[in-house]
Amino acid sequence: MSGRERDPRRRRGEAPAARRSERVRRSAPKTSGKKRPGGQPSARPRPKSGSAGAFGLSSTRRAAVLATVVCAMALSVSVPLRTYLSQRDELATQEQRQVELAREVQDLRQRKAELSDPAHVEAEARARLGYVRPGETPYIVEVPAQPEAAPQPQEPPDDGRAWYEQLWDSVTGK
Repeated sequence: MSGRERDPRRRRGEAPAARRSERVRRSAPKTSGKKRPGGQPSARPRPKSGSAGAFGLSSTRRAAVLATVVCAMALSVSVPLRTYLSQRDELATQEQRQVELAREVQDLRQRKAELSDPAHVEAEARARLGYVRPGETPYIVEVPAQPEAAPQPQEPPDDGRAWYEQLWDSVTGK
């Protein structure tokens, strides 16, 4: 079967001239029928209705599309923003730690310089370890510890009453 034989209009016995006029009607630009003041029809197509707006969407649909776009943008920004904020906090923590370590290094360098002095090492050995030079007599003074009188816990008098009766008496002041 050729292309002409498959055409349903051809089978109905429609004339070729009728088909041509239908093709011209379909392919011709549609106009509103109104003419310009100069007699020429408007080349610009007119919008279908006043409520359609941009892209032929109603105001509710435009609002829904706008809300969807705003939500998508907020979600695409939220992850990098959260990462930025957490890294900024971590950076501040690490900078504080670096300052503390620098201070500790300075203290250790000072302690190293002190321990390189033989007089300071001797004073440390005498104070912390109790060393003495040969020929010296060490004296150890012990201060007697004063015994602290620990207060004895007093037993509440047991007069045979229940605890809640004693509690009530303590509340009422009897």
